Amino acid sequence: MMKSIEGVDVRSKRVLFRPDINSPIDQKTKRIVNTNRLEKAAVTLKLLLEGGAKVAIIAHQGDTMDYRNIIPMAEHAEILQNLTGFPVSYIDDVCGLAAQEAIESLSESEAILLGNVRYLSEEITAFEKEVKLTPTEMQSTYLIRSLKDHFDLYVNDAFSAAHRSTPSMVAFQEFLPTYAGRQLMDEYSALSRISEGTAHPRVFLLGGGKISDAFGMMDHVLSTGSADAVLTGGLTGQVIALASGVKLGSATEAFLAEKDFIRFIAPAKKLLEEFPKKVFFPLDFAFEKDGERAECTHEEVEASDDRFYLDIGAKTIALYTEHIARANTLFVNGPAGVYEDERWEKGTRELLRAVSNSTAYSVIGGGDTITAAARYTGLDGYSYVCTAGGAMIQFLSGKRLPLLEAMKA
Repeated sequence: MMKSIEGVDVRSKRVLFRPDINSPIDQKTKRIVNTNRLEKAAVTLKLLLEGGAKVAIIAHQGDTMDYRNIIPMAEHAEILQNLTGFPVSYIDDVCGLAAQEAIESLSESEAILLGNVRYLSEEITAFEKEVKLTPTEMQSTYLIRSLKDHFDLYVNDAFSAAHRSTPSMVAFQEFLPTYAGRQLMDEYSALSRISEGTAHPRVFLLGGGKISDAFGMMDHVLSTGSADAVLTGGLTGQVIALASGVKLGSATEAFLAEKDFIRFIAPAKKLLEEFPKKVFFPLDFAFEKDGERAECTHEEVEASDDRFYLDIGAKTIALYTEHIARANTLFVNGPAGVYEDERWEKGTRELLRAVSNSTAYSVIGGGDTITAAARYTGLDGYSYVCTAGGAMIQFLSGKRLPLLEAMKA
């Protein structure tokens, strides 16, 4: 489907490299606080530079919804230089004359990171959603007009932005020989194995607060047979419990209604009816009592209860751990509870430990999931740690990914 950059002769070639190095930023210092995506991108960048390529990097930092993170990327370049051991300079110009001159003056095994592409209106989410250009129509955009004639080939390594249809992601493929970087190939392969290429039983653990993501994924993986069991926690688990007829008390049900999560009751009922032995919800919950953790089964919940349920309980942990132990394929997205508070970390911690200790092929993804895994188990115990968020969800939900379509050989 995609051609890999591995083994391609890039010596003296001018390469336009598009990774995703969008990183968490400390709002006070404007410094990067997590280098995970930079470390992943550095692998392909080093491969190109070792091969003697002249590399210009285009990437984004921040977006419409987190505009405070739309900042210059000099620190990104500094980190990439340290990670690769090759010179990586920075110019705070995306594609103007200064950037073009810098590209033309590159030497072999030298890279330059161009300015934040989010400086351009054509690269922000609002433009993408409102204007809806096709890749062919994007040839008239400023970025494409300015840069396409300065390169010999294009390498994309940004699976985590694969759901984005912007010029830097899907339009250079119209003009330049195109290859996938190592991270793009690895993430595509890992998620393909999860959905269709690994042994049964395949068990999905879905939690967190992004209920729409979980429901889109559940319907697809259960309908296609990609999942043999879905173990739910977090707000997703509470909605499924409500759909089954379990009462969660007035406070929790009012909270779910306020957040408009009650609209997922109907699709949850449909899943329970169609896959009665494959969709699991918590048997018990943890809540606060006198400032401490307490637990109750859903049979013990009364309609008037004003409790908020912030984690799964011991019975649920035991049941889910049994499923994990029998699995040959595991996928985790979303914590089981409000793990940031140590009173409610038990469910997330114990399930991640079970996955990490399993011999099954395992993939974890999503910011909170990776943060929790790094805290409780380290990341070495998983077969693959996916840096993608929305793209991962869309891929496992069977939805179209513009980048993958553009990268087709």
